[in-house]
Amino acid sequence: MDVDPITRGNRFCERFGGQFPVMLAPMAGACPPALSIAIMKAGGWGAAGCLMMQPEQIAAWADEVRSAAGSAFQLNVWIPETAPRPEPDREAEWRHFLSRWCDTPAPDPLPSPLPDFAAQCEAMLAGRPAAISSIMGVFPAEFVAKLKAAGIPWMASVTTVAEAKEAAQAGADVIVAQGMEAGGHRGTFDQSAAEATQVGLSSLLPSIVDAVDVPVVATGGIADGRGIAAAFMLGASAVQIGTGFLRCTESAIPSSWKDAIGRALPEETILTRAFTGRAGRAIDTAFARTAARPDAPQPAAYPWQRLLTQPMTAAARDDDDIDRMQAWSGQSGGLAGEGPAGDLVENLWQAAREHLSAARSRR
Repeated sequence: MDVDPITRGNRFCERFGGQFPVMLAPMAGACPPALSIAIMKAGGWGAAGCLMMQPEQIAAWADEVRSAAGSAFQLNVWIPETAPRPEPDREAEWRHFLSRWCDTPAPDPLPSPLPDFAAQCEAMLAGRPAAISSIMGVFPAEFVAKLKAAGIPWMASVTTVAEAKEAAQAGADVIVAQGMEAGGHRGTFDQSAAEATQVGLSSLLPSIVDAVDVPVVATGGIADGRGIAAAFMLGASAVQIGTGFLRCTESAIPSSWKDAIGRALPEETILTRAFTGRAGRAIDTAFARTAARPDAPQPAAYPWQRLLTQPMTAAARDDDDIDRMQAWSGQSGGLAGEGPAGDLVENLWQAAREHLSAARSRR
């Protein structure tokens, strides 16, 4: 924190790209090209969450966005764990439980769960983004070497100071500090500890800034100019926003999900494993509440739980039914703006600059 916040943000953009340091979070299944293109044309960063994308889909996304708006985008992937063995008894419990919510059961046996990670990594390299980011762990050393050789920065998402130090030591160029307020999946390296290691952004961010020697991006619970300014005052060099962009015109999520985000108070989101087997923050819907009851079955491990609930969540999107939907949302969803994403990102950064300038003038 050796320079004022606005200068720090400008330096981040000079080094990594974009006109101002406001980034779309890479949300798997919720980052259509149109959303990134609109944000990038206005001066921010685009993003794609590549978790479930095949290599050819990654290439197509990157080509479409680059041809329309340049290369100021990140491509993101989860670091895989060894897939756990199927649990037939637990799967049977969940098939029975889910029959109350959806007429279409998941296939039996469940299909092959995930795209090939190594092939996804090669496709991300070929996509020539401004950065490649990770979550839930660190990239293998051999892929880090490929990133360095290609001149593509690695942005590593973390949820604790210990994880930040580990990622920096592994060669990360930027640390993305994810506070517990964030919507969607927790980026905890040890997924068994996701509920036990929840740290709010206002505590996590300055601690990580003090612990590493690389720029830090703040994410989690940021949805307006006040949140952006606060993050910069705590040492961030950029911010990453997910839920705050989901109500935009270019967002492809169903209308009931957009409406629910706009209504949600911070305490009306919950951390749940019921949708995927991994802890994620979502709107407190009827299904999420019922799955949290003591008499509900314990979720299967990831990715089997995601495959079990997929028919229900797909039907919910088709029917625009929020009660069964996998409706991820951060705790600041109620602050999320509407309208064109380009207008929103410009207004967010302008409001943040005004707050920062006002704070500086009061010194």
